[in-house]
Amino acid sequence: MNAMFADTAGWLCLADAKEPHHTAACSARDGWLRQGGIFVSTDYVIDETLTLIRLRLGLTAAFKWWEQVERSSRVRWEWMSPMRLDKAQRWFFQWKDKQFSFTDCTSFVVMRELRLGVALTTDRHFQMAGFEIVP
Repeated sequence: MNAMFADTAGWLCLADAKEPHHTAACSARDGWLRQGGIFVSTDYVIDETLTLIRLRLGLTAAFKWWEQVERSSRVRWEWMSPMRLDKAQRWFFQWKDKQFSFTDCTSFVVMRELRLGVALTTDRHFQMAGFEIVP
């Protein structure tokens, strides 16, 4: 599978032209799609992204984002099962020296499970967990 994980920070960079990494994120997305890649994201990331877009840009912007990604054949949604949540919980409590959010940990579990090494994000926690980030 030619897939890259899309994190909340990555989605926000794409949605908000005022984000410092907006242009770089759009360029990374467009290049990835030209190569035939798809994006993988999770229900936890949907939750965070919709909420943050609504708070920063308004409900209409959140609705437009959702309409665009929900129907896209280039976005694959992964859902958190009880088994995945158990793994995320272990990751969350194991790394006492890191301040990973629980959503980060759910993303790490999915990325490991699907063997994804790269995330569209500006969140450095992904690097700390051993993944490459773009932009």
